[in-house]
Amino acid sequence: MTDGVTTIDQLRPGSKGNNLIVKVIDAKVVVDRPKGSKGGSTKISECIVGDSTASIIFSARDEQIDIAQPGSFVSLLNANVEMQRGTMRLVLDKAGKIENAGDVSFKPAVGNNISLIEFEVVTAPTVGGNMP
Repeated sequence: MTDGVTTIDQLRPGSKGNNLIVKVIDAKVVVDRPKGSKGGSTKISECIVGDSTASIIFSARDEQIDIAQPGSFVSLLNANVEMQRGTMRLVLDKAGKIENAGDVSFKPAVGNNISLIEFEVVTAPTVGGNMP
């Protein structure tokens, strides 16, 4: 990978501003509902994306879905890791961007899907009394 590019195996819960080059392995529209009186619709597609180190679920929205098609290589710029039901998902907010990655080719590590790892919030116990 090139400088400034994060690999999927480096992602951690809550990390922000990640730039990745990934291959879209699979994509399924999971939400397709009308936006309301303004017309149009809201679409969300859950995509399995991978690089040479691992794979993860990427939640593509609306026009992002047109670019995140199975078999395509894409750049995810300024991507964030969000937690959903204790698992990591990649998302792009308004500052994020998806684009065709150009002339790249690699075999994604589909057997290492880090979205299958469940995280648990652990809080440190507090100590009673006053600290000296």
